[in-house]
Amino acid sequence: MEPLKDHSIEFTGLKDGLHEFRFVLGQPFFDATAEEEWQGGQVAMHVTLEKSSTLLVVDMTATGTVNVHCDRCDGPLDQAVKGEQRQIFSLSGGEPTDDDELVNLDEKAHSINLTHYFYECLRLALPIRHVHAAGQCDPEVEKVLNKLIVEHDPTPDPRWEILKDLQNKERSS
Repeated sequence: MEPLKDHSIEFTGLKDGLHEFRFVLGQPFFDATAEEEWQGGQVAMHVTLEKSSTLLVVDMTATGTVNVHCDRCDGPLDQAVKGEQRQIFSLSGGEPTDDDELVNLDEKAHSINLTHYFYECLRLALPIRHVHAAGQCDPEVEKVLNKLIVEHDPTPDPRWEILKDLQNKERSS
C-alpha cells in the first residue's frame, strides 16, 4: 500500500512529551488500500504520539464505518468499526527487528507515515464476517435463502456406534 502524504507526522520539530493528532480516512484511503471488500467509509483516527529522545510511541484509535457487502445477502452494509493499535518507533536507527510493535527508523528520518498502520488497525478491528442485523438483509434474497434451507436431524454415522461398542468391550475385559 502506498503511503498517503496526508498521514505523515513531522516529529523533528516536536518537543518531548505527548502530542495529539486527528485524521479522517475517507475514499482516497479506501481506494489506496486496494481491498476489494472495502467499498469506502468514514473512519476517524485519533492518534497520540509520545515523543522522547529515543522513541516515538504512537497509540491509534479508529472509530467509524467501513462500507462492505453483506456476506449473507450481498447488499451494501455500513460495518461499524472500533479498534486500537500501538506502534513504537525507535529513533536510534539499528537493525530491523522481528518485533511487530517496534520499528527502527533511520537516524536521518524526520517524519513517520501512518497509512500502513491505519490499514493494519482497521483490518484487525473489522469482524471476519459482515452480516446485517436480523431482519435487515435484502428481503428478496431472504426469500430465496429460506427456500433453500434444509432442516433435518443429522443421522449419526453407524461406524461411530461400532467403535463405541468396541471401546466398551475393551473396558469390560
